[in-house]
This record gives sequence, structure tokens and C-alpha cells, in this order.
Amino acid sequence: MYNGKVVLCGANSYEEKYYLNPDFEQLPEAVKNELKIMCVLYVHDVGGILTLVYEEDGELCFEVTSDECDPMFDDIGSQLKIKQLQREKQELLEALQMYYKVFFLGEEV
Repeated sequence: MYNGKVVLCGANSYEEKYYLNPDFEQLPEAVKNELKIMCVLYVHDVGGILTLVYEEDGELCFEVTSDECDPMFDDIGSQLKIKQLQREKQELLEALQMYYKVFFLGEEV
């Protein structure tokens, strides 16, 4: 059913939009709000487009893109911000990985 990458959520600094994959609407409101805040603050601080993506094996990864001619995007700042988020939101990210592996990939705990 879920082959390849699956986008969980993302934010776009150019269009000032946030996206949550409808397949994850059943997540608790607190989790959805935390994801939205995390993504929106990231693009506000760094710029570009951030997506949280599940790889085929269920690992949750940060993917960042930016317009080539965007003088405001900071690649080094982006990498540092992602490392910071991975540390600060470790429990949330691990829980979301487990959720995906159990409910979407059908793995047993």
C-alpha cells in the first residue's frame, strides 16, 4: 500500500503554506499542532521548503529544498536547525516513526 516515500507534512516559506497529509488526520490535535509549529517556525527562520518524509523503511527524514535564486535561504543554518529539531523533538519523531511502522507498514511492536 505504501511504497516509496510518504510525506507526513511540510511548510513552504515562499507561499506561506503548511501541509498535513490527509492520511494522518487521525493524529491527536496536540501532535498535529506541534508538527505545524515545528515546520512553520523552521521555514520562518531558515526559508525554503521543509517536508517530513517517511522513507520506504519507515524512517522519518527532513527534506529541504529552496529556489536556486533565493538569497535568503541559508544551507548551513538549515542543517543546524534540523539537528536542533532532531534533538529537541526526538521523542515526537520516534513516536511518529513507530506510529507509521505499526499502522501503515503493519509491523509488530
